[in-house]
Amino acid sequence: MQHNIHNLIFDFGKVLVDYDFEAFFSRFIPDQQRRWTVMTILYSDSLPQRLDRGDYTFEQLMQELILRYPDFADEILIFSRHYTEIVTAEVSGMRTLLTQLKSEGYHLYGLTNWCSKVHDTMRQYDIFRLLDGHIISSEVHTIKPEPAIYQCLLDRYHLHPSECVFTDDKAENVEAATRMGMHGIVFHDAKQYERDLRSILQHKN
Repeated sequence: MQHNIHNLIFDFGKVLVDYDFEAFFSRFIPDQQRRWTVMTILYSDSLPQRLDRGDYTFEQLMQELILRYPDFADEILIFSRHYTEIVTAEVSGMRTLLTQLKSEGYHLYGLTNWCSKVHDTMRQYDIFRLLDGHIISSEVHTIKPEPAIYQCLLDRYHLHPSECVFTDDKAENVEAATRMGMHGIVFHDAKQYERDLRSILQHKN
């Protein structure tokens, strides 16, 4: 039996909102060598995955880093206090497109790997108000591309996978969604997403 598409699911970072790690660290840590060292500390040792999984709070993990790297305590504190400033803007064209898709009757959902600080970002940008629901990895303690996080979304909102189109900027996350039975789009920009989406809708609806 063929199912029509009713639900559009979006990753957050680099799909709904943009971020710039390099600009953030250049702004707060002018010394290049020190900046590189801090970025290595923050983006190695599985820290991003641990933040996204949420088994420990953001504050606990920052304190752990400070204890492990006391010489960089000031920079780690800057990262912690200004974390939401890494996000720079909504992705161009996406709020207009989501508004249009919502007016066409599609249900919009978010599925993101993000720590508990995501709610600060969600309050800052209007695009998130268009979502009918969302799953945050740190709240369900599983991360993309693990099947469990996709299942959380399907279960919470009573979605049938064949009625869903999932988009993410990371191909491995899209591939995981398609293995769950969803349609998938690897995101590059709003125009490319709409072209790919309309192609899927044309064949399925």
